[in-house]
Amino acid sequence: MIILMKILKLILKIILRLIPVLLLIAIIGLGVLTITEYRPKDTETVIADHPVTAEFRTGEEYTLVTWNCGYGALGDNADFFMDGGKSVYTADKDRVQLNLNGIRDTLKAQDADLILLQEVDINSDRSYHTDERTILKQAMAGGTEAFAYNFNTLYVPYPLPPIGHVESGLYTLSSADIRQAERIALPTPFSWPVRIVNLKRCLLVSRIPLADTDKELVLVNLHLEAYDDGAGKEAQTRALMDLLINEYGKGNYVIAGGDFNQQFSDVKSPYQSTGAPWQPGRIDVEAYRPDFSTQMSTTAPTCRSLDRKYAGADQKSFPCYMIDGYIVSANVQVNTIETIDTDFRYSDHNPVRMSFRLLPE
Repeated sequence: MIILMKILKLILKIILRLIPVLLLIAIIGLGVLTITEYRPKDTETVIADHPVTAEFRTGEEYTLVTWNCGYGALGDNADFFMDGGKSVYTADKDRVQLNLNGIRDTLKAQDADLILLQEVDINSDRSYHTDERTILKQAMAGGTEAFAYNFNTLYVPYPLPPIGHVESGLYTLSSADIRQAERIALPTPFSWPVRIVNLKRCLLVSRIPLADTDKELVLVNLHLEAYDDGAGKEAQTRALMDLLINEYGKGNYVIAGGDFNQQFSDVKSPYQSTGAPWQPGRIDVEAYRPDFSTQMSTTAPTCRSLDRKYAGADQKSFPCYMIDGYIVSANVQVNTIETIDTDFRYSDHNPVRMSFRLLPE
């Protein structure tokens, strides 16, 4: 008993000595993350005065594809802890490469004039520091590209194993040249210290000149809030609407596309998501009418739950969502919209393809 008491006292002494050391390490770590926090300006230029080579024009039909790439690591083998799953690192390096190649080849087959991609990593631990743009830009040979950070942090220290370093964002490809592109900051719903290691979401706004008018095609790439209490989604959606209304008021052609993390109120989803740990928000489409229309296709779900792996599961009862689509101004005629069913092989989202025509003034 005496020996046991001595051992317990020794363990207690060690613990008491470790506590201040661990506390000091935590304080230093928090200080470093605070100092290095990504603090973007409200508006930052990504492309300025790009020389115009290829142009779009009114009256012609064009195609646009949006796709959340799941940073190349959220294929059908993945589950993710933030959505009720268990995994932090969801793919090895070979699987990341397989996913990216599959996304690139699927996009190539669409032969789109414009591509809006979300969750594209350029230097992250979770995707083995792959600059995914080098692969994804092969989907549009000779196109113009624009990138804006949506997530940029030195280190995310949670959970175990920690997420680590993240550099990721929105990526736009265009077969016509982009005159100018800007990163427009969106409201951040999180406060310090959660804010310093969280996403700083934005809109990537690309201005594409048109050959037969002084108006522009204003193309907005977006990925709105996912893990807030709802107030963040609402604030970011209002900021998006303000931008769209302002640009349409100038007479421009406006298309916003991407991952809204919300379902449009006029969409009746045939897919079941009841019981899934994560649930999307809702956008009231009446707020956009009559100057804008909202576009989602129910030919296939646009996103699936990450609370479990998709491969090998009962796909008929698997929780799926309708959260990817477009908002277009009244001077843009939508001809077709279709969700391309990839069986979520390469990402937890499916691409959504839309053909459209810019109506002559």
